[in-house]
Amino acid sequence: MAAAGGARGCTSFQRRPGAGPRPPAVPGTRPSVRHGQLLLSSGLPSLDCVLGGGVAVGTLLLLEEDKYGLYSNLLFKYFLAEGVVCGHDLFIASAKEHPDNILKELPAPLLDDTHQKELGDEAAAVKSEDFHDSMKIAWRYQNLPKMEASPTTYTKFGHYYDISKKMSPELCQSIKWHSFYLHEELSFEPKMKTCNMNNGYARLLQSIQRIISQEGFDGSDPQKKQRNVLRIGIQSLGSILWGDDICCSDTPEDTHSLTKFLYVLRGLLRKSLSACIITVPAHLIQNKAIMERVTNLSDVVVGLESFIGSERETNPLYKDYHGLVHVHQIPRLNSLICDVSDTKDLAFRLKRKLFTIECVSVAQHSALCSAGCSKPAVLGTESSVTISEPKQSTHLPTAVCILLP
Repeated sequence: MAAAGGARGCTSFQRRPGAGPRPPAVPGTRPSVRHGQLLLSSGLPSLDCVLGGGVAVGTLLLLEEDKYGLYSNLLFKYFLAEGVVCGHDLFIASAKEHPDNILKELPAPLLDDTHQKELGDEAAAVKSEDFHDSMKIAWRYQNLPKMEASPTTYTKFGHYYDISKKMSPELCQSIKWHSFYLHEELSFEPKMKTCNMNNGYARLLQSIQRIISQEGFDGSDPQKKQRNVLRIGIQSLGSILWGDDICCSDTPEDTHSLTKFLYVLRGLLRKSLSACIITVPAHLIQNKAIMERVTNLSDVVVGLESFIGSERETNPLYKDYHGLVHVHQIPRLNSLICDVSDTKDLAFRLKRKLFTIECVSVAQHSALCSAGCSKPAVLGTESSVTISEPKQSTHLPTAVCILLP
C-alpha cells in the first residue's frame, strides 16, 4: 500500500522520454534567427549578408543579367559550386551552354588553411585600401556597415571560391546531379505544348517535377534516406534560345509562357526541399509590364549593372568597382516585413581570385571630398555629380474620426 501510495503521489511534471532521436540537420543549411526558415548559402557570403542570411529553401532567386552576362554567370556558378561543396543535389538547365561544361567551369573552393594562405596578400590589400579610405573620410562615415569581403575566418555556412582555378573532377563527381539541355530534349521527344506554354518551358517543368518526385525532395513524401536539398539552376531563361520572343519585340506573340512557368515552378518549390536560381536577360525584355510580372512571381530579385561600355567605367567615383548591385525584392517569410539590408548603395568588384559585394558610400564620400564637395552624391549618377536635397511632403496626414455613442 505504501508503495502504491508513493506511486500515486508522484508529481505529474516528470520529464517524458523523447519519442526518438532528433532527425539530422540538412547539410549546408541553417535556420534563420529572424523567421525560422531554413536557409542555404548563395555561394557568396557578402550576398548572403545582403539577403538577410542566405537563400530560403523553397524560394526562387531571380538574377537579372548584366549587359554581357559575365558577372551574372559567375554568381550562377557560385550557387552551384556551393551545392557541390555542401553535398546537395544539382539540377542544371540551359539552352545556351551544355550543363556538362557548366559543371566543369565551377570555381575551386577554399576549404583549408593552405588555400586561405593563398589569398592572404589579396585580403591584406583589401584591408589596406579600407584603412587608406578611412584616413581620408569624415569620422561620422567610418561606422557605415560593410559587407564581408575577404575570407578572414572559416565558416561552415557559406564558402569562398577561387575563380582563377576550376573545381576538381573528383569533387564534382562526389555529388548527384541532373542536366537539362534544351536542344537535346527537343531532339529526343516529339513536340509538346501544355497550358498555352511553349515547348521548352513545358519540358523543363516536367523534368523538374519528375526529379523532385523520384528523388524524394517532395515535402508531401518524406525521404526515406538522409534529407538533402536540391539546388536548381536555370540559365538565361526568357531568351530567344528557349523559344521565347519576349526579348525580340515590344508586343510579343507569346506573352504568358514565362509567367506561367514561374507560377508553376514556385508551387513546386514551396512543397519541396529545393531552391532555385534563374538568370534572366532583363535588359533585353522591351515590354516592362512583362518584367514586372516576372518580378512579382519571384521571391528574391537581384540585378547586376556592369560598367563595361558605359560612362561610369571612367567615372572616378567608381574606379575601384566593376558594377552596381540592385536588390529589387526580398521576400517576407513568416513575417509582415522583409529583411532589409542596412545599406542600399552596393557595388561589386572582381579581383584576381575574389568576387565581392561592398558598400560604396564610404568610397563615394572620399571621392567627393577630394573633388571639393561637401555633400554625399546619389548612387547611380552619371559623370556629373548631382546632389539631391530631401523633399518636403506636401500631403497632410489624414485625420481619422471615431464616433462615440
